[in-house]
Amino acid sequence: MSTLPVTTPSRRTVVGGLGAAAVATSGALGRTPEASAAGAPAAAPASAAGTRRAADPVTYRNKQIHIDGEPALVLGGEIHYFRLKRGDWQSRLDRARAAGLNAIATYIPWMWHETPDGRIDVTGRTRPERDLGAFLDLCFENGFDAVVRPGPFTMAELKGEGVPERVRREHPEINPRGWHGAEGTTPAVDYLAPAFLEETRRWYDAVMPVIARRLRGDGRPGVIACQLDNEIGMLDWVSNTPALTDHVLRDFRGWLERTYGDGLAGRYPFAGESDGAFDEGVREPADGYSAALMHDLGTFMRGRFARYVDALREAAEDNGVRGIPFLVNIHGTGGDRGTNFPIGISQLMETYSGKPGLISGADFYLGDLTFRNVTDLYLVNSFMDATNDGDQPVTALEFDAGHADYGNDLDNQSGAEAADLKTRLCLAQGAKMINYYLFAGGFNPKLDEPLDDGNDRIGSTGERHGFAAPVDPEGRPGPSYPSLVRTARAVRANAAVLAPMRAEYDDLALGFVPDHYLTEYRPDTDAVRDVLSDVEPVRGFGPRGALSRGMLLGGYRYRSVDLQAGDLDPARTPVLGLATGEYLDSVVQRRLVRYLRAGGKLLLSGLLPGKDMSGRPSAELRDALGLTPGKTLTDANRFSLSVTAHGWAAPRAEIRVPKAQLCTASRGSRADIVLRELSTGQGCGFDIPVGAGRAVVVTSAYRCDLGFWTAALRRLGAEPRFTHDAKLPGVFLATTADGDGGRMLHAFNISSGYGQDVTFAERGKPLFGGERLHLPGRGAAMLPLGVRTGGLRIAYATAEISEIADGRMAFRALGDEAVVAVDGPARCAGAKVSVEGGRTLLRVRRREFTVHRG
Repeated sequence: MSTLPVTTPSRRTVVGGLGAAAVATSGALGRTPEASAAGAPAAAPASAAGTRRAADPVTYRNKQIHIDGEPALVLGGEIHYFRLKRGDWQSRLDRARAAGLNAIATYIPWMWHETPDGRIDVTGRTRPERDLGAFLDLCFENGFDAVVRPGPFTMAELKGEGVPERVRREHPEINPRGWHGAEGTTPAVDYLAPAFLEETRRWYDAVMPVIARRLRGDGRPGVIACQLDNEIGMLDWVSNTPALTDHVLRDFRGWLERTYGDGLAGRYPFAGESDGAFDEGVREPADGYSAALMHDLGTFMRGRFARYVDALREAAEDNGVRGIPFLVNIHGTGGDRGTNFPIGISQLMETYSGKPGLISGADFYLGDLTFRNVTDLYLVNSFMDATNDGDQPVTALEFDAGHADYGNDLDNQSGAEAADLKTRLCLAQGAKMINYYLFAGGFNPKLDEPLDDGNDRIGSTGERHGFAAPVDPEGRPGPSYPSLVRTARAVRANAAVLAPMRAEYDDLALGFVPDHYLTEYRPDTDAVRDVLSDVEPVRGFGPRGALSRGMLLGGYRYRSVDLQAGDLDPARTPVLGLATGEYLDSVVQRRLVRYLRAGGKLLLSGLLPGKDMSGRPSAELRDALGLTPGKTLTDANRFSLSVTAHGWAAPRAEIRVPKAQLCTASRGSRADIVLRELSTGQGCGFDIPVGAGRAVVVTSAYRCDLGFWTAALRRLGAEPRFTHDAKLPGVFLATTADGDGGRMLHAFNISSGYGQDVTFAERGKPLFGGERLHLPGRGAAMLPLGVRTGGLRIAYATAEISEIADGRMAFRALGDEAVVAVDGPARCAGAKVSVEGGRTLLRVRRREFTVHRG
C-alpha cells in the first residue's frame, strides 16, 4: 500500500493555523484548530465506518446506510460554495430545503484554496468564499448533512481539473506520456508519483481537519461521507493516454514479473531485456503482443488505483476523518448513454469492492429515460452492485438533475419527467444515496493571479456555470426545478419505508465480465482493433442491446453477477444471461462449463467464445456446448441476411439481422436448432442440454422481440414473479422489501406519451384487489404492499404515500380514484368504506386524501 508522505515545512504553509510543527507531524493529534466563523466544536475521532461500531455516526450494512443507528435515505444536492458570493450561500440552501433535500454535497477544490504564493487558505483570510468551515456550518444550521468531495482531483469544469497548475509545473515527472512517448492531452498525473503523493498529503493536512471537526455526531447534522479524489482514471481513459512515466513502467515491470514469472518471456519479446528495451516495448507496442498489453496494463492499473485510494484514505484518517464512509465515484456515461460506463467499474472495482468503510457511487448523465437507454441505467446500478459486497449499498454521486442544456446553447433539453423516472429506478434497485448534480449554478470567479489564458477564471465554462441546473447561476428556479421538487418530496415522504428495504429479484442474473471492459488503454494495432470490434458491440448488453432490454421489458427483475469473482452456484443463480463475443477469459469459460454441468441454465447471446482476452485460443465453453463455429455473415447491400425460427421459438416471422455466426452441432449432440440462417439453413440459435444443465445459445444479432427472449428464458425455467397485462411495451416492474413482510412495488412506463391501464399479479394472483391502475407515458409509481408505518399496516394501496405521521397517512392518487386496504379499523373523510375479514377497504375519489387509524 502506498502512503501519502507526511509533509515537511517549506515556503508553502497552510493559512488557517496549521503551523510548521503541525504540518511536520503525522496524524491529526496536536494540530492547531482552524479558525471558523461558527466555531464548531471538535469531534472526537471515531473508528472507520467499515468497522460498523454502534458508536459510529454513519455506517452501512445489509445494503442500507445507517445514520445515528437508523436506516436512512440520503437525498442531496450539489452546491459549489466557491462559485457563489458568501452572501448567496443561504439563498441556495433555502432552495434546497424547499425542494425537500436533506443533504448538501460539494467539491472542495484544491486549486481554489491554494493561493499564488503556494499557501492554502481554508478559513477565508484571503477571500470570504474560501471559508470552508463557514459554509459547512451554515449547511448544518439549516438542518442539512454534508457530503464532501475534497479531491485532489475534482474536475467540475475547473482548470487543471481542480489541481493547482503549480503542482505539475514544479514536478514535471508526474506528467504522463502515453503511447510513443506523446505528451498527455489532459491534466492527468501519475497518481502514485512520490511528488504528487507528497503534495496531496499537504493538501489533505490542510483540508481534512476542517472536515474532521464537523463530522456528524450526537444527533446533530454534520459530514456524513467523504469522497476520495474524483473519477479516478477517467482522464487516461478518454484520452487513451496511459500514464507511462518511468516510475509507472518500473512498477508495471515488477507486476508483470510477479504475475507471469517464467511465462513472461512467452508473452512479451522484451522480457528479460534492459529497462530501456522494456520501456520501448511498452510505449511502442508491436501488433503481436498488443492485445495482451492492453489487458495486462488495464489489470495492473486496477491495483494501482486501489493503492492510491488506500493512500488517500490513510491520509484522511490520520487527520481525524473517521466513523463515516469514504466514497469512490465511477465515471463513464456520454451522449445520453451508459454502455461504456462499466469501463469505469472495471477500472475502479478494486478500490472499493469488499473493502470495509468504502462505498462506490455512479456519475451519470443520461438525459431522458427511454427505450434506448433504460437498460443503461439499470446496468449502471446492477453492475456496480455486482462488484459490491453484501453490505455495500448502491449510490449515485452525480445524478443529472437539470434540463440538459449544458452548453447554454438551446440545442438540447430533457423532459420534465427525466429526473423523476431515473430517481425512481435507482430507488427500485436499492439506491440509498442520491446526489443531484448540479443542483445550483454559480459563477466562475477570477483567478487571484492572471494566467493570460483568455478569461483568467477558475472554470472553463465562462463567467456563468451550471446553466442547466434546477437553480440557475443567479439563484432563480430553472425549468427542471418544479419537477425535481415534486420528485424529492415524493421520495422524502416514502423515505422511512424505502430506507430499510432491499431490492428483490427473480431467479435470473445477467453476467458481468469486467475484463470485457479492459479497453481503456488501446494501442493502435490490428490485434487490438480485432478485440475492440468483437467485444464493444456485445459486452454486457448483448448485440443491439436486445438481451438486457428483453430481460427487463420482458418482465424480469434481474440482478447481475461478477463472473470473475468466483464459481456460480446454480441454487443461488438458477438462470444466467450472458452477452459475449469471441473473446472470453479461459477461467470464466471453465467456470461456466462447471456451472452448466452442475445444473445451471445459460442464455448466451453473441458469438461462441474461441479466444482468451489476449487473443490466444481458448474454446472450453464451445467444446462443452458441442458447437463448432463456421462463417460469420453480415447484412449488406444486395444480401438481406435473414433468420427463421423453429421449435419452441416458432411460430415467428422471418426477420433480417445484421450479423449471424453459423454453427454446427457435433455428431451425437442433443442440440435442437431454434434459429436458422435463411440462405444456408445452418443454425444460429440452439437449445442444448449440458450435463445437468441447459444452454440456449443465440449466435445471431436477434432483435428485441420480447416474445422470443421470454420464451428462451422460460425454456430455461425462469419465470417472473410479478406480472402485468399492459398491451404495449414499455411497462416493467421492480420490488423492494423490508424484513417485516413489507414491500414496495415500483411500476414504470417508459413509453413516450402512451398511457396504459394495467393490472398486476403475483404468481398469477391479482394484486391491489384486481384494481386497474393508470400509468401515464414516462410515468412511474411506488405502491405499498403490506407496509407497516405510522401505526398502520397498509395491505395495499393504488395511491402513493405522500406523508407519514403517527396514526395517519396521506396519499396521492394516480388517477381520479384510489383504493387503500388497511389491516384493522381505519377511516378517511368522504371514502366509501367496506370491511372484509378485519380489513378495511377505503375507496376514495379525490386526488389527495388522508387515512386515519381507528
